[in-house]
Amino acid sequence: MRPVLLIDFGSTYTKVTAVDLDGELILGTATSLTTASTDIGIGLEAAVARLEEKTGRLDYVSRRACSSAAGGLGMMVSGLVPELTAQAAKEAALGAGARIRRIFSYELSRRDLAEIEAEPPDIFLLTGGTDGGNRDCIIGNAGKLAGLTCRFPLILAGNRSAVDECENLLADFPLTVCPNVMPRLGQLNIEPVQKEIRSLFLSHIVGARGLTRTQELLSGILMPTPSAILSAMNLLSRGTSGEEGLGDLLAVDVGGATTDVYSIGSGQPDEANIIVKGLEEPLAKRTVEGDIGVRHSIPGIVEEAGLERLACDSGLEAGQIEDLIHGLSVGRPLQEGQEDLLCRLDHALAAAAVEAATRRHAGKLEEVYTPMGLTWMQTGKNLRLFRQLILTGGALVHASHPLDIARRALYDDSFPRSLRPYQVEVFLDKGYILSAMGVLAESEPDKALRIIKKELTGLGPCGRRPGQE
Repeated sequence: MRPVLLIDFGSTYTKVTAVDLDGELILGTATSLTTASTDIGIGLEAAVARLEEKTGRLDYVSRRACSSAAGGLGMMVSGLVPELTAQAAKEAALGAGARIRRIFSYELSRRDLAEIEAEPPDIFLLTGGTDGGNRDCIIGNAGKLAGLTCRFPLILAGNRSAVDECENLLADFPLTVCPNVMPRLGQLNIEPVQKEIRSLFLSHIVGARGLTRTQELLSGILMPTPSAILSAMNLLSRGTSGEEGLGDLLAVDVGGATTDVYSIGSGQPDEANIIVKGLEEPLAKRTVEGDIGVRHSIPGIVEEAGLERLACDSGLEAGQIEDLIHGLSVGRPLQEGQEDLLCRLDHALAAAAVEAATRRHAGKLEEVYTPMGLTWMQTGKNLRLFRQLILTGGALVHASHPLDIARRALYDDSFPRSLRPYQVEVFLDKGYILSAMGVLAESEPDKALRIIKKELTGLGPCGRRPGQE
């Protein structure tokens, strides 16, 4: 037996997973509250102690970790046009597992600079202009950032014709220069920036998050947790040279504060009369809905879905829902008989979160008239032919009817122009293994993939074609 310990330092919980590499199986899992505000090692020791109650003491050949403790990797990004370079910068940051605090377009204003000064980011990504295109905006923004009193790691990935001047202006920042995220109009080049974000996460952020002492016990903290999950999804979809993947897939992670959506696949049009508008979509895409979650971000769900829809889905009255939400917001203990009511509300909240987040993630169709007649314009990624749906996150793992919630990620006649999947096989990450397997995939991709396949719980097919009852 060759056991390894895989650790996920979450904002709320530290999760540990023991894996036997020789047997390609999970020996056990455990969790404990994350103690980032004091000493993160305390929470880790508590989680490992609980794990040893199940597995006994193990002599680990390595200990590897991912982390989103203390709020994860907070980034600000700046680009020229919102639909182009700013969007390219956003794709790069989200794909690297970052939490985007702010996206700036065009020239930075005094209010923008005051916001940056008041709460500096962990990393700032400065982009703007295609190679040989507009220079003024990115150079002007570099000069404005140079006038700030604070300093932070900064990645420069814009118009190569402006790089030298920007470097001179930003000489006293911890500065890294990467190739332009959009070298030509509509063409993305985000991988170099994503690698640099990950490198900065290791060298600058780990120490700032109170992980330095604990890091001595580890073989390595490899990546932010969302990046680990994206890595696991990419592995499960694409496979390896020695192990076949499942093909194009969609994954939804519903948490208390945010809902993350991942899609792996090109997402090209599936009909001849559809033309594509906008930026090329990344093969592996992640979006984060910071206003949608089943605890801290309930108001965002209520605003998106409305009380009437939540009442219909839960079977509760609007007044009951408002009372339960208020009780959660003030930390009021549940009264006798409210456990079942809360369970029904949680189901409705999770379903609404899945529906809203997948609609925002998926591409859309709009009618356009051309000299050849009526046709369709696609913006974003087409998920209609994706055949796998992965569910993860506490709200879905603990749901009593997760397959019912899964249906809300799929095509709906109410939103016929949303390019969500028609029919899928649904799998549930019941053991919370995806982040751990993303970490393991860095060194043992074949083994990680085989473990994922064994551990995911198949819930069966769901979905329908348009017009089907």
